Amino acid sequence: MNFYKKSLGQNFLIDKNIIKKIINIVNIKNKNIIEIGPGKGALTEEIIKKKPKSLVLLEKDYNLSKELKLKYSKKKIIYILNKDVLKFDFKEISKKKHIILGNLPYNISSQILVKILKNTKWPSGLTDLIFMFQKELGEKIVAKYPSKDYGRLSIISNYRFNIFKKFLVSPNCFIPRPKVTSMVIHFKPKERKEFNIKKIANLEKITNTLFSNRRKMINKNLKKILNKKLINKITNLNINLRPENIKPEIYYKITELYEAK
Repeated sequence: MNFYKKSLGQNFLIDKNIIKKIINIVNIKNKNIIEIGPGKGALTEEIIKKKPKSLVLLEKDYNLSKELKLKYSKKKIIYILNKDVLKFDFKEISKKKHIILGNLPYNISSQILVKILKNTKWPSGLTDLIFMFQKELGEKIVAKYPSKDYGRLSIISNYRFNIFKKFLVSPNCFIPRPKVTSMVIHFKPKERKEFNIKKIANLEKITNTLFSNRRKMINKNLKKILNKKLINKITNLNINLRPENIKPEIYYKITELYEAK
């Protein structure tokens, strides 16, 4: 009988070396840690060895969360929440400085990242974010302008984070074995921002609109967002370019003007 659920995108990390590499990306001794999707506790075990101040485990699978509660019932620093991360309010546990990490289910990994980006309180107490993604998605997140993978996810992610591609993980490191290679990415929140976007949801809307016709010039779609007077306020903007040929800073400026309308 399989102990994993395909519907939840469960692939359990079993390679000890990779687990240690992930845990060693940042110093977690005496820090508040939030782990998303701990599963059977492979990362959790290594986190505990590093002596964190507190450890919150967010596990959607009821049976797995029950197992974790039994396993760590005597560990006073560990709090296990049987919650869906996409419905969870991070403000409940993010008042203190904290690190979030996780081997994410491939099917909702981008949604989890965007949810954290959209956290209304920013800067939050988040000091580091370490996630594992499907390599193909990871390339889109770490992509720099200009490149073939540059697009919506890299524009949105770069607004609030400095992003570091750490290493790739072979399918052989998991059970069940996924069909794809994975990528571990380290995100560090930016302390200062050149632009002041009130809601990430607006940046998301702008990039969705302008990238809806990736191979066409932004001219028509931009006019759906801003009037001619506001468009003229954007320096170094060529409206005859495709969305992939426009710098992230231009998207941030468009969003600022959109919010100020």
